[in-house]
Formats: sequence, C-alpha cells, structure tokens
Amino acid sequence: MPYEIVLTVEAIGDLRNLRADLRSKARSAIETYLRYEPMKVSKSRIKRLRGLLHPEYRLRVDELRVFYDIRENTVEVLAIVPKSEAEDWLEQNGEADEGSNSERSSE
Repeated sequence: MPYEIVLTVEAIGDLRNLRADLRSKARSAIETYLRYEPMKVSKSRIKRLRGLLHPEYRLRVDELRVFYDIRENTVEVLAIVPKSEAEDWLEQNGEADEGSNSERSSE
C-alpha cells in the first residue's frame, strides 16, 4: 500500500529554493524511496536517526538531506537541506529521545 507524502511548509519552501535540477532529483527521490518503503533502511539512501524522536529518518539525495517522520500511512517531509546544513538543522529542529543513550547520527 502506498504512503501518502505530505510536505510541511518548510519543506515546500526548501524545495522551491533549490535549483531546478536539484528540485527534480529531490522530487524523484521522495517519490521513488518514500512512497512505498520509507522505513527500508539502506547504507546509501535511508537512515533511521538514532537518539532522536523527531525527525525519525533521513533520505540522502546527492548533496541534499531529506528529513521526515512516518505516521501510520503518511510520510511527513519536514525539511530538504544541503548536506552542509544538515547538522545545524538537526540541532535547531531535532527532538532528542531523552530515554536513549546513543549519540545522534545524521550521516
């Protein structure tokens, strides 16, 4: 069953601010990887973020990072940021899992 993909206002703004080629790659990757198997962790694409309650996952698209959460049948894309800004974005917007002793990992 396909997941519904919802972009937050921030993610829509992030997408609009990308160059056309990156915007196309991001849209394609979101559709390809998040529509049917958004929790399928892989070495090169999808990673579950340890030590965080929010966001739960990160999708790697070339030099972009797509942060998202999953709620039932919905993937909520929170932000689409350059790799160079990913750590700062997580520090500002990530919600730590207080019950976890593991270090946060964004890459």
